[in-house]
Amino acid sequence: MPITSSAKKAIRVSKRKKLINDRRTKNMKEAIKKLEKTLKAGTKEEAAKMLPAAFQAVDKAAKRGVIKKNTASRKKARLARLTK
Repeated sequence: MPITSSAKKAIRVSKRKKLINDRRTKNMKEAIKKLEKTLKAGTKEEAAKMLPAAFQAVDKAAKRGVIKKNTASRKKARLARLTK
């Protein structure tokens, strides 16, 4: 248990940041899953329209440090390859 006030504040801050990071991760995963589900339905044109939204979610996660830069690049490359 934290004793000092600064340690208590650090816990509050880390909880807030965890919520934000979890939300970003969830948005990214949902966008990717939605795109993959559309691809399985067999409509590549619709999936190509959804690609920018998925890219945006991945980029935001990378920008904020939720995932690393190379991981984001790899995810985007795989999504782009799937939609072609």
